[in-house]
Amino acid sequence: MARVYSNWERLVQATLRQEQQRASGPGHERIPSGIAGSVPDSLQRTTNINAILQAADEIQSEDPNIARILCEQAYSMAQNLDPNSDGRGVLQFKTGLMSVIKQKLAKKDGARIDRNRDVERLWEFYQQYKRRHRVDEIRREEQRWRESGTFSANIGEFSEVNRVFTILRALVEVMEALNKDPAPDGVGRLIMDELRRIKKSDATLSSELTYNIVPLEAPSYTNAIGYFPEVKGAISAIRYNEQFPRLPEDFEISERRDLDMFDLLEYVFGFQKDNIKNQRENVVLMLGNAQSQLGILDEADPKLDEKAIRQVFLKVLDNYIKWCRYLRIRIVWNSLEAINRERKLFLISLYFCIWGEAANVRFLPECLCYIFHHMARELDAKLDHGVATRSTNCTAENGSTSFLEQIIGPIYETLAAEAARNNNGKAAHSEWRNYDDFNEYFWTPGCFELSWPMKKDSSFLRKPRKGKRTGKSSFVEHRTFLHLYRSFHRMWIFLIVMFQALAIIAFNHGKLNLNTFKTLLSIGPTFAVMNFVESCLDVVLMFGAYTTMRGMAISRLVIRFLWCGLSAVFVLYVYMKLLEERNKNTSDSFYFRIYVLVLGVYAGLRLVFAFLLKFPACHRLSEMSDQSFLQFFKWIYQERYFVGRGLVEKTTDYISYVFFWLVILVCKFTFAYFLQIKPLVEPTNIIVELPSLTYSWHDLISKNNNNVLTVVSLWTPVVAIYLMDIHIWYTLLSAIYGAVMGARARLGEIRSIEMVHKRFESFPDAFVKNLVSPQIRRLDRQSSQASHDNNKTNAAIFSPFWNEIIKCLREEDYISNREMDLLSMPSNAGSLELVQWPLFLLSSKILLAIDLALDCKDTQADLWSRICKDKYMAYAVQECYYSIEKILHSLVEGEGRLWVERIFREINSSISEGSLVITLSLKKLPVVLSRFTALTGLLTQKETPGLAKGAANAVFDLYDVVTHELLSPDLREQLDTWNILARARNEGRLFSRIEWPKDPEINEQVKRLHLLLTVKDSAANIPKNLEARRRLEFFTNSLFMDLPPAKPVCEMIPFCVFTPYYSETVLYSNSELRVENEDGISTLFYLQKIFPDEWENFLERIGQKDSGDDELQESSTGALELRFWASYRGQTLARTVRGMMYYRRALMLQSYLERRSLGENVYPETSFPTTQGFELSRGARAQADIKFTYVVSCQIYGQQKQRKAPEAADIALLLQRNEALRVAFIDVEESGTADGKLTKEFYSKLVKADAHGKDQEIYSIKLPGDPKLGEGKPENQNHAIVFTRGEAVQTIDMNQDNYLEEAMKMRNLLEEFRGKHGLRPPTILGVREHVFTGSVSSLGSFMSNQETSFVTLGQRVLAKPLKVRMHYGHPDVFDRIFHITRGGISKASRVINISEDIYSGFNSTLRQGNITHHEYIQVGKGRDVGLNQIALFEGKVAGGNGEQVLSRDVYRIGQLFDFFRMLSFYFTTVGYYVCTMMTVLTVYIFLYGRAYLAFSGLDQGISQEARLLGNTALDAVLNAQFLVQIGVFTAVPMVMGFILELGLLKAIFSFITMQFQLCSVFFTFSLGTRTHYFGRTILHGGAKYRATGRGFVVRHIKFADNYRLYSRSHFVKALEVALLLIVYIAYGYTKGGAVSYVLLTLSSWFMVISWLFAPYIFNPSGFEWQKTVEDFDDWTNWLMYKGGVGIKGENSWESWWDEEQMHIQTLRGRILETILSLRFLIFQYGIVYKLHLTGKDTSLAIYGFSWVALAGIVMIFKIFTFSPKKSTNFQLMLRFMQGVTSLGLIVALCLIVVFTDLSVADLFAGILAFIPTGWCIICLAITWKRIVRSLGLWDSVKEFSRMYDAGMGILIFAPIAILSWFPFVSTFQSRLLFNQAFSRGLEISLILAGNKANVQASSF
Repeated sequence: MARVYSNWERLVQATLRQEQQRASGPGHERIPSGIAGSVPDSLQRTTNINAILQAADEIQSEDPNIARILCEQAYSMAQNLDPNSDGRGVLQFKTGLMSVIKQKLAKKDGARIDRNRDVERLWEFYQQYKRRHRVDEIRREEQRWRESGTFSANIGEFSEVNRVFTILRALVEVMEALNKDPAPDGVGRLIMDELRRIKKSDATLSSELTYNIVPLEAPSYTNAIGYFPEVKGAISAIRYNEQFPRLPEDFEISERRDLDMFDLLEYVFGFQKDNIKNQRENVVLMLGNAQSQLGILDEADPKLDEKAIRQVFLKVLDNYIKWCRYLRIRIVWNSLEAINRERKLFLISLYFCIWGEAANVRFLPECLCYIFHHMARELDAKLDHGVATRSTNCTAENGSTSFLEQIIGPIYETLAAEAARNNNGKAAHSEWRNYDDFNEYFWTPGCFELSWPMKKDSSFLRKPRKGKRTGKSSFVEHRTFLHLYRSFHRMWIFLIVMFQALAIIAFNHGKLNLNTFKTLLSIGPTFAVMNFVESCLDVVLMFGAYTTMRGMAISRLVIRFLWCGLSAVFVLYVYMKLLEERNKNTSDSFYFRIYVLVLGVYAGLRLVFAFLLKFPACHRLSEMSDQSFLQFFKWIYQERYFVGRGLVEKTTDYISYVFFWLVILVCKFTFAYFLQIKPLVEPTNIIVELPSLTYSWHDLISKNNNNVLTVVSLWTPVVAIYLMDIHIWYTLLSAIYGAVMGARARLGEIRSIEMVHKRFESFPDAFVKNLVSPQIRRLDRQSSQASHDNNKTNAAIFSPFWNEIIKCLREEDYISNREMDLLSMPSNAGSLELVQWPLFLLSSKILLAIDLALDCKDTQADLWSRICKDKYMAYAVQECYYSIEKILHSLVEGEGRLWVERIFREINSSISEGSLVITLSLKKLPVVLSRFTALTGLLTQKETPGLAKGAANAVFDLYDVVTHELLSPDLREQLDTWNILARARNEGRLFSRIEWPKDPEINEQVKRLHLLLTVKDSAANIPKNLEARRRLEFFTNSLFMDLPPAKPVCEMIPFCVFTPYYSETVLYSNSELRVENEDGISTLFYLQKIFPDEWENFLERIGQKDSGDDELQESSTGALELRFWASYRGQTLARTVRGMMYYRRALMLQSYLERRSLGENVYPETSFPTTQGFELSRGARAQADIKFTYVVSCQIYGQQKQRKAPEAADIALLLQRNEALRVAFIDVEESGTADGKLTKEFYSKLVKADAHGKDQEIYSIKLPGDPKLGEGKPENQNHAIVFTRGEAVQTIDMNQDNYLEEAMKMRNLLEEFRGKHGLRPPTILGVREHVFTGSVSSLGSFMSNQETSFVTLGQRVLAKPLKVRMHYGHPDVFDRIFHITRGGISKASRVINISEDIYSGFNSTLRQGNITHHEYIQVGKGRDVGLNQIALFEGKVAGGNGEQVLSRDVYRIGQLFDFFRMLSFYFTTVGYYVCTMMTVLTVYIFLYGRAYLAFSGLDQGISQEARLLGNTALDAVLNAQFLVQIGVFTAVPMVMGFILELGLLKAIFSFITMQFQLCSVFFTFSLGTRTHYFGRTILHGGAKYRATGRGFVVRHIKFADNYRLYSRSHFVKALEVALLLIVYIAYGYTKGGAVSYVLLTLSSWFMVISWLFAPYIFNPSGFEWQKTVEDFDDWTNWLMYKGGVGIKGENSWESWWDEEQMHIQTLRGRILETILSLRFLIFQYGIVYKLHLTGKDTSLAIYGFSWVALAGIVMIFKIFTFSPKKSTNFQLMLRFMQGVTSLGLIVALCLIVVFTDLSVADLFAGILAFIPTGWCIICLAITWKRIVRSLGLWDSVKEFSRMYDAGMGILIFAPIAILSWFPFVSTFQSRLLFNQAFSRGLEISLILAGNKANVQASSF
């Protein structure tokens, strides 16, 4: 046993050493933490073991003995907490800790340890440590700070102070534990005295201040937030007073703070302590920020304004107030005036405490209203008592009070039980209640039947039983396409009615007479019947909710059904009578008059109600009306929900989007009439009137019915395009309108770096006007009283901000050190009167000016005129002149200064007289400047005696040249005879010594002037990096756009950034960067080639420009920097965190310059602002932390830490590097019960980095259970949203980025919440995105351009004029209070809310929100760059849109929007995917129609009889379809965006480049992706989150991988279209022959080729021969590999085949799949009648014989493939039979060909006929799998399917193999794929070849 223990101990020690090396090694640069990082969570929660062990690590080097004492105490605490080591990881931790203690004991060299003296040693070390780190001085300083509210700025750094106090706290705790029974004298008494003193007065040491933002428990020395007046006022406002009920004496609170309202709420309702702490800070910050926006409080007596409290109160409880009014129940308070400020604060606090602990119930906002309503009443009663008592409703039978267990727990359990019924997303939506169903229970007064406390047996809390469904609420999400009609029936009715009307006019030859009018009246019955269909769908699709629906809703359904049914019958009857009248040709028109009257009245009523409900002005009148008659008809016309009321816009906005749509509709119907409908009229009439035609097959329908199927085949593609081409017109008009709006917004004014150079002079004024608060402008104008030059002042204000932006670009390695020097702008804070511009504007200007001077033969005025043609040359000359004067004046004294003054006096005099060219010999200027350059070169160095002497000589040389060469002879003679100067020169005193520059201003001027004189090359291309250029261009352009004015930071709206994270890449590890793929390419090598200039800049920044990769790896600092450099160029969390933390940096900078710094005297009042040290200013940091927080919700961070995942270490590293970063996660704690079962408890936790860089838990809020009941991401957001702060929250995905210059505009953006954007204030602010992955590959470029056009031009139009912009998962800024009180920022029901983000936009709109879009600010965004990634992403989005079709949100918006806004909504959400699907369906409809004509033989017959077959209409249809298919209409907004922001020439070049890169192939392929996933989702479901991966795609994708991904979505459909085209060319008739056929089917063939080969065209190394051979081997192995249990689809064809059938689950799905599969039978039916063998026989028996032949073929196939394994003898017999059969088959085939009419062509035709039939049989067998399996035919079906997949694979693989034979194809493909990168100097061929030898030999 001892040996086992010894081995275990050695293993633990080795593990601990490895962990310590990993934590402190090159990858992380962390403080060695030993075992401190391994403390189990169960031990950390109630003790400070982690802090004690961390302190032991820290002081190990100072005193190992003290470290040993701390470790032993930690072990003792762990043993006391868990003596049996039951907790997870406790046994391993104890063993490891014991090993560490033994190691420390071993280092004592066998010396005995007297543990009795441990306390004395600890006390001595404690005293020494305090003295060494000046703790008493710090404490005194802190006391002065508390008393005065100010502090000096020269105290040590925060992190060091924090570290010292953390160690002292650990020492104090251990001393207290070891000193339990102290002796009355000696050390024990001293320790006890110290402990009493600490507890009484020392808040810093008494315990660790664990706080989030505001240290509410006690003042913090390193955090100044608590000393802001508004925060003091907020804390004072919630403080407990004598009027409140008295709390019991045993109620425990912190000794370092006063009682407050939250303590009473905790006691009464049993809220969790950490929830109380969290919401206390939340409310304090909310009140403080509300006050700061009204005005700064008096620091002496800060008291919140009543207006601030009222504002917060109304905003927080706004939804509750609306809920009460909707249900017509009494609000808790009688009136606002009746409740005092304390009651308001109590209600605010109560609501947030309920919300903070509600967990998943937060998705039910009206349920929270219900809970708040009852608890507020209860609180109201409690406040009237003198003594506080616990709530009986929150108290369990055992006497414990817990809001979570008694109120939230039962609701959560019911939610979880219902969520379990969805069968992991596979069950029908109608089978279980989702979050919306639960919430909508509280939309009716019947919810109060739930009572309070809630009845456990109520219908709301009833848990589902097996086999019995619980009723839905007010909507049922049945899976059917019919939802499209039901939700948008007004649009479909309008389109069908208009089509009918246009067709009637066309068939009446365009004549509008009475007869035509009577025919037009047929639209009445059409309208009535379609309306009745919609009411029928209302009744049918509500099945599943009738048992729980309120009676009024059912009554409305019944009334509407009866009304629509009766009206449809009546209208039909009257119209039939009208037709009878017309046919009789009588003069009696009774029914005509009745019909017109009825239609007129009905149409009038519809218009009246439409105006009353939709037109803004009328809507307000109808809302105010109390007439029951009017209210009844409004209720019938439009159902009333809690949401969706008042969805009207301002009248001007309404007129704008109505006009927009009228233009579209006029264009659409004009096009439809003249090019679609009218050309088909004559052919239709001819076809209908044709005599009986000869059919070449057995016709069943059309022969005796006026060739009805022929007419249908002619009209159907026209109708299909008619229904979708409105989207084309929308795309065109929105592109034009969006471009005009963008131009008006001044987008694209600065579109090149040359324009930045030209307009730089105007930047300071624009910056100060838009981005600088009035406070800075006021301060700086006071600072510059001596200077009246406004330009100089603005430049001084602009300079620190610009320089910080340039510094940031350098930190990101976009520019080099030299470029940073050239781009930086002087402070303009000195005495120099003119504005000093950056050197990149002035470089080489002096040299050019000298050249002009040398060539000057005219007057001074002419010379100056030529110089001023370049304004920056004039600036350079002026600055050079004045700087030389100022520098020389500062250098010399005595006679030398007199000479300087005399020289410049003479020059100034000659300038004023215009005689400069006479006074000076301009030819000598180069000599003079060379001497001065030599002088400045010396002065830029540090002073030494040698340099000082050299500088004096340089000045004398300058004097000599100026005096004797530059000046005119007269002036030269005067100076030479000047006695004072001559005497000093003769005595050697002249310029014998100089005053070396000490003034910082002079030093800056010397350095700048030296650069100005020495930089000879032009800086026209500075910066060189394209990304740096783009950012500077956009930023400077945005300065001239319409921005709201910037408020001071203290008055701005506070906000939070919120990022959900699961398990994506945080930071690339060294191994990930260096591991090579199959081509020998590492990620680091790839990045070095993609970003060569940034790599050079990186090496320069870290000072290792000449180092190699291996040297970087050896350096721990270099390796870490390398990891960050690479991660900042990928789609990683590290990049996102860095970008978002720029907000804090910008706010600190802005706050620092506004000088609200809590007494810090950072710079004199009379000086210009400086940014030096702004990041260390406590005031600026505190102000930034009040206004900005960043929470990353890392859902499984706790699990990652437990399993030591690298992601956890990387997240911890980000926490260390960003002190304001907070990480929220769900922690799962397992514990055993008495009966041996394992129970799990879930906690929502928030952590930050402590002084040692370790995770410090701030809050831990227990959850009622596993929060993941629905979609993971929204519930990840929901659990962490309680930790957000501020009035706004920006949602950021983890693949986004941000920029410092954009962060400076954030406070401007937030002011939009206060702006006027319609009837209602904004609730979501849309933000522009820049896709930064566009340069990686051509596919990345396509996605980047497509995404950019949508997030700029597209959303610009959606927001204004259409007013239908939603939230699309982009970096939108939410009104936080509005959304958290209305269900959150996303929805979470399983599958139906798979696109969770857009539902927040739906929810915001339905709840009377307002969504805007703003383009003066941008955020970076990563997109997928590989075809497979893109396909998975588009599949996810398309599937999400398929689920949206079924959702109640889309239904309600479709019903409640006015008609024109509904059109906007439809065509920009689900309608886009419907139109996409219609584009593909048009091809099928057209080709199946042509196949019908070809098979039936009618195409030739009709063409002979009727010359025209509607070719004009079909051409229009096919052209429109083709243009949509290849992405032309997708490209139109792109091109317009390019023209606007890049210019016409660049736009044309970009578009042509995209065409050469085969973007049309890509868009056609994407069309198929969207169609497949959208259609399948609506038919069968199966929408799910698809992880796309966000890495760099240079890896070759294997053929089998592509085949698996695209086989069913693209390949099968493409081959079906190809079969149709072959049939058409084989049997169809085309008048123009082959040319006509090609033109007619071009788009279809293009689609076939794109769908079959795009995955291989866009596959790196897709046509490399070696890869092709390997792919074929891999594919054949996969195809033949048997499946089985546990075998994944990627390894076996059989497993993949089984997975592909999983979507067919329901009977409805099987029926629909069966109907769709039957279309393949038309091939066999048509071809058998075209065989030479059958001749002209059209009997049905022919078709029957074809099935017999097919059965024979199947039997023969079975004989040849049957191979039993049991009997060897039978195998011999079987082989004999197979041989005989094969010979007989060959003989029979030859005899049939010889003796019958069967031809060789018939054999191929038979194959063409039987292949689709076989596929049909396979599809039907898969659909009815159970039946086929029961018949024992499943194995046969499987083998046939394998054969089909093998055949399809060979068809696709063959062209690839052929092309792979030619090496140039692979080269061309590489250039095609990576052309964008080639334009930036990328040698991608080297990357794909992995030719590292060449790379190393190259200059790189």
